Amino acid sequence: MDQQLVDRIYECAFVPEQWPGTLDALSDMTSGAGGSLYVFGKDATMLTASPGARERAKAALAGGFAQRGHGLNRVLASSRAGFITERDIMTEMELEQEPLYRDFWRPSGIGSMIVTTVELPTREMLLLLFTRWLAQGPAERALVDRFDTLRPHLARSALMTARLQLERARVASQTLAALGLPALVLDRMGKVLAANSLIEDLGHFVHWRAFDGVSFIDRAADKLLHEAIITIDQPHGASVRSFPVRGEPEAMVAHIVPIRLSARDIFVSSAAALILTPVTAPQAPPVELVQSLFDLTPAEARVARSLATGDSVEHIAQHSGVTPNTVRTQVRGVLEKTGCSRQAEVVALLAGLAPLPRMA
Repeated sequence: MDQQLVDRIYECAFVPEQWPGTLDALSDMTSGAGGSLYVFGKDATMLTASPGARERAKAALAGGFAQRGHGLNRVLASSRAGFITERDIMTEMELEQEPLYRDFWRPSGIGSMIVTTVELPTREMLLLLFTRWLAQGPAERALVDRFDTLRPHLARSALMTARLQLERARVASQTLAALGLPALVLDRMGKVLAANSLIEDLGHFVHWRAFDGVSFIDRAADKLLHEAIITIDQPHGASVRSFPVRGEPEAMVAHIVPIRLSARDIFVSSAAALILTPVTAPQAPPVELVQSLFDLTPAEARVARSLATGDSVEHIAQHSGVTPNTVRTQVRGVLEKTGCSRQAEVVALLAGLAPLPRMA
């Protein structure tokens, strides 16, 4: 048993930034070309990779090589709770015709793989892949057996990371509930990771679907919701989107707030929070809420809240003890981070984020 390696694997559960280096150390067992982590749900995403394999793994995924052949489906369908090689699932003739091998790996000098899968709590499949250079030949059974002794630790570490990050999503939704805001946290595919009781009580607005899906009963709003989810992971879509949701006896405003991911968010990608607010007269939300939702600095959050109450740049500068130019710089930061192009849009957006009145 490689105890030092086992310790590093479990460290990754709590410090996921360590995964690239740990994958590199695991790859060294094979004298190989590197290791990478992928997650497969509705689509395929590379989560992280050892430094030497990162660009190659990204290129393989972007080129759609794995999806064009049969190897990926056979790996995902494999019932073996352990590592396998390409020769466990494909014949030599099939390998010659497999696009990933024929058109990408072999021209890059890659000749074989060692791979395993782990099912995550989100019902997605984690794939852990190590590649070997063509000159090394296929992986020996003794090497696969050695990887098998580490697989339980790799699986537990991955599951621990996923569960910890699901808990973070739950805490985020409950924090919004404490502020009086009905909310849920979505992953990049629109699956609900966590929802607070306030939004669960809005059955006349929200329809809960199978497999952790959610939709609005208002069809026009539901279309806008799904458009926002599709674009939330794209660079140009990383801004807040707000739109009305019709319902009886009142209407509400839906806000899709991107969650800026850190290196810690590897297995569970919390992509956005969906927040519902009533259509009410303008009221500035708490500074803390504004700051946390839009990743503003404390100064930017105070400026944003002041704008929502109708203060001018000059008034804000006078009461803050800074120059109007400093405030204008902070306003530009607010506009950029909230995805707004004008101050009036910031005011309208923050007015919709005012907490629900407390029920007596």
